[in-house]
Amino acid sequence: MRMDLTAESHSILLSDGNKMPLIGLGTYGDPRTTPKGTACESVKVAIEAGYRHIDGALVYFNEHEVGQAIREKIADGTVKREDIFYCGKLWNTFHRPELVRPTLERTLKTLQLEFVDLYIVEMPTAFRPGDTFYPKDENGKYIYDETDLCATWEALEACKDAGLTKSLGVSNFNKRQLELILNKPGLKHKPVSNQVECHPYFTQPKLLEYCRQNDIVIVGYSPIGTSRDASWVNLTCPPLLEDELLASIAKKYNKSTAQVALRFNVQRGVVVIPKSFSPHRIKENFQIFDFSLSEAEMKAIEGLNKNIRFVELLMWADHPEYPFHDDY
Repeated sequence: MRMDLTAESHSILLSDGNKMPLIGLGTYGDPRTTPKGTACESVKVAIEAGYRHIDGALVYFNEHEVGQAIREKIADGTVKREDIFYCGKLWNTFHRPELVRPTLERTLKTLQLEFVDLYIVEMPTAFRPGDTFYPKDENGKYIYDETDLCATWEALEACKDAGLTKSLGVSNFNKRQLELILNKPGLKHKPVSNQVECHPYFTQPKLLEYCRQNDIVIVGYSPIGTSRDASWVNLTCPPLLEDELLASIAKKYNKSTAQVALRFNVQRGVVVIPKSFSPHRIKENFQIFDFSLSEAEMKAIEGLNKNIRFVELLMWADHPEYPFHDDY
């Protein structure tokens, strides 16, 4: 239970000796509807508000803006490069070992940075390589690729050895997929983190316990729920931020339900990366270091778990490595 956290000092130690701030800014925005420059402005606001962890991805189509914001904040003296923790992601079409390093180099070129702090496999599901991120056949069916997660991992290990990334991790991996990597013969670098959906309605108790035993930090995406976009969000789950228990605890501390949901995860050592492009909410989400939840409140919030995912990614449920068929 972490109580000693402050806005200036809230990092968690990773198994490779590097540190990751417990709260970061998520930067995903629908590229079709997000105005140009939004991501850049949001990252600058976040760094000014105290964020030091930025979560991005090549497939978000805005890494150039995120990199520009980081570089501008370094140039104006707000931060140094070593103060910033940037997480980049290897997309599904780049799992083949020979594609891994060129893809990370593409991210570095887009960001105009020398290295990333963490590079993760975004999904365990490989897609056919090519010039589109979402390859489909003439019937509109996704085209998958047969790859070996261990071979992809070995290519990532070479990237770390070359200094292109400080740490390596995964995302949306279940226990079986994590074990594939952890039990790989000749493993050089363990995954330090697993980025998965995690919030009071989906608390991930089994995966969290498994990852704790293996020194893997859980990074929770959608930590305050998700947009209500029916094209990819499971709407059978009610909106998290309207929860009565969260609202009553929020009222007691004069906080928002979002701040209570974020504090809950951070206090149990789960990193949170709430996405927002609203300057007011970016600042508000960071204000979680001036109160702490009691043990009884933590237990009560844990009791909200409905074991329902907002982000099911059912369009890939027929992929042999689709991660969510397993219990955890």
